[in-house]
Amino acid sequence: MSRTPGTRARTRPARYRLPLRGRLTLTTTALFAVLGAALLFLNWLSSRQLIEDNRYLVVPAADLLPAAEPPGLPDTSPLDPAQSPAPLPPSTSEAMPTTPSEAFADFQHSVLNELLIRSLLLLALFTGLAALLALWASRRSLHRLTQVTAAAQRIGTGSTLDERLDLTGPHDEVRELGDTFDAMLDRLDRSFTAQRHFTAHASHELRTPLTVQRTALEIPLAQGRVPDELKPALHRALDANARTERLIEALLTLARGESENLTPHPVDLADLAGHAVADLAGEARTSAVRITAHPNPAPVAGDPSLLRQIALNLLANAVRHNHPGGTATITTGTVGQLAFIEAANTGPVLTPAEIPTLFEPFRRGPERRSKGLGLGLAVVRAITLTHHGKVTATPRPGGGLTVRVELPLRPRGRPPT
Repeated sequence: MSRTPGTRARTRPARYRLPLRGRLTLTTTALFAVLGAALLFLNWLSSRQLIEDNRYLVVPAADLLPAAEPPGLPDTSPLDPAQSPAPLPPSTSEAMPTTPSEAFADFQHSVLNELLIRSLLLLALFTGLAALLALWASRRSLHRLTQVTAAAQRIGTGSTLDERLDLTGPHDEVRELGDTFDAMLDRLDRSFTAQRHFTAHASHELRTPLTVQRTALEIPLAQGRVPDELKPALHRALDANARTERLIEALLTLARGESENLTPHPVDLADLAGHAVADLAGEARTSAVRITAHPNPAPVAGDPSLLRQIALNLLANAVRHNHPGGTATITTGTVGQLAFIEAANTGPVLTPAEIPTLFEPFRRGPERRSKGLGLGLAVVRAITLTHHGKVTATPRPGGGLTVRVELPLRPRGRPPT
């Protein structure tokens, strides 16, 4: 469930995305606004039609018909313009309705306009209220889903699979999702546990016959009872036996590093780096590799033997995957709330695409040196994850590799027991 150290996960380009509750709120509000606007428009049309259909209750029927001159009446309009009545001012005659029909039309226009304005204001008010209610409902509905996400992230960033969601509440889709996730974790936990147990048991069972084999080869050589022509073959057999024993020890360390059954003790990575330099000094001289150490205090809490294996494997990897006349540097220190141990070396040029494979078991790098088992960095990763740390690897521009392990800084006060 963890990412491969030294690499970045392949993700889509980073861009802002509105959370699900925001999208639900916007969708619900938009639907409410559209349906409300449609209802408002239909209500306005219905009101207009009702007013038109009931116009006869207010305006007399005679006024609804077009005005006509009675037939046969003489023209009584005065010939003298001076005797005609003075016309009303234009503004007064246009502003004031002169007939019941015009008055009703003015009334209808005013009522419909006022109805439209008030309806729009009420629609805006209730749309805002709908948005608040939709946000509250979406948060309440997605609260349990947020719990599932937080628990899954917590389990995914941890080094074990023993934590479960154990959701409570109604048996809905979210509860079903949590139960399915727990069942998947159960299967993964059983599978990984069985794999670790098999590796540990098989490695342990192979140690005894290898010890017997090594003793059976060493005794005749020590007593001088082996012919000279057979000595090279026996030495090759002893080398293969030693290599197999180292492989089994590495497998046991890997299984133990993944087991999580640890009792933390106070450890300083600077001391472990010093022991690693002393242990590999002879091999470095044989390989013509110069070791440089920069130990600074780096207190952590963990299993001393496993943490020592981290320092030993990091430096061994830097020495063995090097070239004659190269250098290997090991550094310890603290940064913020983290303690680190870092090993850098000269050596073959590596590309970023090759870095993830270096942490896989039985991967020896591009040059495939026979003295490497291909488990060094895999063991480092397993132990680091067990101690809730992080390991990264970065290729050097001129050739070689820098591997850095970061662990939580040991808190001050009473040391762990």
